[in-house]
Amino acid sequence: MSYLPGLFNYWVVVFLMMAGFYVVIAQGNLVKKLVGLSLFQTSVFIFYISLGNVEGGIAPIAVAGATRYANPLPQVLILTAIVVAVATTAVGLALVVRIREAYGSVEEDDIQARDQEADEPPEDTPPYETGDPLR
Repeated sequence: MSYLPGLFNYWVVVFLMMAGFYVVIAQGNLVKKLVGLSLFQTSVFIFYISLGNVEGGIAPIAVAGATRYANPLPQVLILTAIVVAVATTAVGLALVVRIREAYGSVEEDDIQARDQEADEPPEDTPPYETGDPLR
């Protein structure tokens, strides 16, 4: 039972990952889907930082008497990943704004319904008259 506090970060990772995955799958709102993706990304960041933890390790600066150093590479990679995640979220939100302008909604069902309406031919046009001048 003494190992449970050491696994706390991993339980948080699993919870955030499943919550983000659920939001992406269950929600029809595009903004909520972006929030779910951000939750999922955050769980991956916490996971990598937890893996990079060295018990008793110090910053990699030469100090007398230091025997264990922590590797700074996971923190650097996650810092880069955070910047990419923020940029990706900004692009996603910009796309949602354009979709809202084009379709008048950010709900998946409404967007799909408008696309299907646009693909259907008008009811009063016979199927053989397509308006093609070559026929």
